[in-house]
Amino acid sequence: MYSIVPDVFISSFMTRFLSLLSLSLVSITAHSQSQPSIIRLNQLGYYPNAVKQIAVLTDSAETFKITTPDRKRVIFTGKLKDVRKDSLSGKSVRLADFSSVAQPGKYVFVLDKETYTEPFAIKTNVYRPLATGSLKGFYYQRASTPLPAEFAGEWARAAGHPDTQVQVHPSAASDGRPKGTIISSPGGWYDAGDYNKYIVNSGITVGTLLSLLEDFPTIAKALKTNIPESDNALPDLLDETLWNLRWMLTMQDPSDGGVYHKLTNAKFDGMVMPDKATATRYVVQKSVTATLDFTAVMAQASRVLKPYERQLPGLADSCLQAAQRAWQWAGANPKALYDQDALNRRYKPDIVTGAYGDKDASDEQIWAATELYITTKDDTYYKAIKLFPDEKTPLPSWAQVRTLAYYALVRNAASLTPIGKRDLPQVKRYIMELADRFSTGIDQQAYGTAMGQRASDFIWGSSAEAANQGIALLVAYKYTSGPNKKQYLRSALSNLDYLLGRNAVGYSFVTGFGTQTPLHPHHRPSVADGVEAPVPGLLSGGTNAQATQQDKCAGYTSTAPDEVYLDADCSYASNEIAINWNAPLVYLTTALEALQADQTTNSRTTKTTKSRSRRR
Repeated sequence: MYSIVPDVFISSFMTRFLSLLSLSLVSITAHSQSQPSIIRLNQLGYYPNAVKQIAVLTDSAETFKITTPDRKRVIFTGKLKDVRKDSLSGKSVRLADFSSVAQPGKYVFVLDKETYTEPFAIKTNVYRPLATGSLKGFYYQRASTPLPAEFAGEWARAAGHPDTQVQVHPSAASDGRPKGTIISSPGGWYDAGDYNKYIVNSGITVGTLLSLLEDFPTIAKALKTNIPESDNALPDLLDETLWNLRWMLTMQDPSDGGVYHKLTNAKFDGMVMPDKATATRYVVQKSVTATLDFTAVMAQASRVLKPYERQLPGLADSCLQAAQRAWQWAGANPKALYDQDALNRRYKPDIVTGAYGDKDASDEQIWAATELYITTKDDTYYKAIKLFPDEKTPLPSWAQVRTLAYYALVRNAASLTPIGKRDLPQVKRYIMELADRFSTGIDQQAYGTAMGQRASDFIWGSSAEAANQGIALLVAYKYTSGPNKKQYLRSALSNLDYLLGRNAVGYSFVTGFGTQTPLHPHHRPSVADGVEAPVPGLLSGGTNAQATQQDKCAGYTSTAPDEVYLDADCSYASNEIAINWNAPLVYLTTALEALQADQTTNSRTTKTTKSRSRRR
């Protein structure tokens, strides 16, 4: 993740894999690295009635064909759109639009006799396996438990990091828990390619998954991932989220309500399996940002869990109580920011794992207060913050969570007290302005996606940037009524196209989903397990303009911001995985599945295409 450094570079050849949904693994197509180098498409496919576009890096070709998989029968012939210049690389790109092809089936895009794609699908629920598989990705990140083959298939492994003998680091010492005190803090998800657990990053991750349950409950509850809890009375999405939520509860100091920033080794493990990583583990410093992220998640969880009181007696109340105690601690310790360098100057052993440092906790305070207000209906929390500190609406990330408060307000609009309802028009305006920022200009962008319209999109974890843009667009689509609603939905879908291959490097960034996917992610189990294919359903960080300076991995072939990507496990700056990247992928994919009936194209054009097909 953000500040991870490589420990060992192990390069191995990984081929494509097939796995059965009955093993809860994902349905995928055969892998090939023969993807035509100039064609960029959504490698999984398209909804029948949605926009369907493919990008071609050419300034000479004029026409294209959509054919049957054997390329013997032409279904559709179209003309490539005018050349657009990629503003970041300068390359010529032409889009092929075949939205009118609506008949479900398998198809091939053909540019000429020697340039064509592998088969892709047009079908209803085309992304359901991805929604399930990306959620299943969290199961593979579970700490403190074995992953048996019954549930994990070939990625079965022994339990690692029981975390029942964790030391209180000197930075985290209190009267009730002096340094060296042994506490138990099992469970949770490994944060990224490393084996540590971080409250700050867990905050936005769990918050995003809980928000999916609130925004699209029917489909979210229907996802089946074949995890050990699948036969109980809870949705798999909630069961998986509880694995991390219960760990988060153990990270609160019972004596004062403060929350430890992270549970970690002193330094990163090598590229070994979890059960082989046995270094001493510590809980480190209570921080105001971790405590406020914890507050927000527990307050949100309290209301999400309320309908499951029979299955989870008392848990909703416990979450709310934990949130309220954490809020009080944060209020009494507003300057307890996490500064790892300063911490290491005062305490030993030095801690050099992911810092998740943040110099400003005001956005966490806004999110925490808002979630407490919504759950309790207590105006005191709402009055404790300045909801609109400026005119900005920042895209959510682990370091900037203010806009999560705006999302929470619009999704709970009906139950707000008068003081909250008073601000709803402005909240909706901010959300629409954010959505407009991503959807405006999409028709001029070289690849036709909301993602990538500006160089600043290509940061560490740019794949999550694309997915979080998609969430912003879908929240605006679902909860506002501006003139651009249809464009919001189309733009959100375009960002899934981006993640699945319609991008400058031609990769589907999700392991195991597509015809050209990451085979060498910076992910310790995928490197060390002896299985050729990486753990499936994990979102690679993706193109990062600064990656060459950050990880110094050899092999990058471009300096264009949208092309700096390397499928190598040394490339932690472009090819790591992380829970806060997978969560928005789960949300985006699942929400689009819920909204697929809304994604219609021009019916008159569709009828014309069908008649053309019959004549052929």
